[in-house]
Amino acid sequence: MLPEVGADAGENSDSSLRNSIKIVCAYVTHNPVSPVQLCEILASTYEMLRQIGAGPARAVATPDAATAREIRASIQAEGLISFIDGRSYKTLKRHLTAYGLTPEEFRAKYGLPRDYPMVAPGYAAKRSEIARSLQLRHRAG
Repeated sequence: MLPEVGADAGENSDSSLRNSIKIVCAYVTHNPVSPVQLCEILASTYEMLRQIGAGPARAVATPDAATAREIRASIQAEGLISFIDGRSYKTLKRHLTAYGLTPEEFRAKYGLPRDYPMVAPGYAAKRSEIARSLQLRHRAG
């Protein structure tokens, strides 16, 4: 709701009203708007700027820690399901660096145990098998 004319709204409210008018004027110059829409746009813009000016009244939602069931479901033989985007990855390390996270930060952010794998179990077994076969060939040759 816009403040009434002459109401003692304070400096923050005056600033919010002035900025709302500037924003709405810029919007209206480039978009067709009916008089009814104009009032709604101005009121909603003012309300948002007033809330922003009031500061953080509520806690910002952070990702909840994963449940034990979600953690178990995320570990599959051929891939690990990322809690960031829900896609399957053979190894999470490169995926995490794209989001600026280390494995430790990722585990802490989603409430994962310290031993949560960064490589899918099936992929790790294949890599281990390949390493063993290369090592045996090396010794034999």
